Amino acid sequence: MSGGERAATPAKCSSGTRSEWYNPAGAKTAVRLPGVKIMSTVEIQTAAARLDASSAGISMTPEEFDAITDYDECFNYELINGVLVVTPMASRSERSPNDLLGYWFQNYRYQHPQGGCLIETVFEEYLNTRDNRRRADRVVWVDRETAPADPQVDIPTIVIEFVSAGKAAWRRDYIEKRDEYLEAGVTEYWVIDRFRRSLTSFSHEPGRPPETVVPEGGVYKTPLLPGFELPLSELLAAADKWAGQSPR
Repeated sequence: MSGGERAATPAKCSSGTRSEWYNPAGAKTAVRLPGVKIMSTVEIQTAAARLDASSAGISMTPEEFDAITDYDECFNYELINGVLVVTPMASRSERSPNDLLGYWFQNYRYQHPQGGCLIETVFEEYLNTRDNRRRADRVVWVDRETAPADPQVDIPTIVIEFVSAGKAAWRRDYIEKRDEYLEAGVTEYWVIDRFRRSLTSFSHEPGRPPETVVPEGGVYKTPLLPGFELPLSELLAAADKWAGQSPR
């Protein structure tokens, strides 16, 4: 996957279908928790709404959100506590380091002797958490001896968010998403923060600290990906080159 999936980045805003956006790899699947209802074809056909910026704040059920097939791609959509949240598309300061991280993951996957444990990584992936629908910046599925990973049905092993500007974004990424992702069964949750110049990893794994903070000059390593190294300063540099410029 040349250039860290750059070819998959939309060139301009347009209408699209959730099946295209839901999984950039093209698989029309959803990560679901046990007990989450799978809608029938008849139920899906009843949804006629089109999402755009004016949709922010409307009340929806998870089933109604899942049934949406028409939306304005200039925005991101999440369902939080029964309310539709609409936010601008990720800025270049978020997309550029995410691109680079995707390239590193794929290079590890295909070039490192132990890289076969990385089953798949995709960006902008929806996760079902509690009754919410969260849109993660990047997710990774890892094969483990005790838990082989199947991206078609399993919750991702690692979820990664790049922090946006603002206090609300900080609370969302560091607190709300942390709690929801770990509760849903995510093994590690990484928060990459270009403002605090740090990477924070959260985990519920036995024998591991619940929180690990890596400073700007540090290198993050995880036992989930043996031999993989993440030099944080290079990711931050990819974000910094777009600082102060147009978000698109």
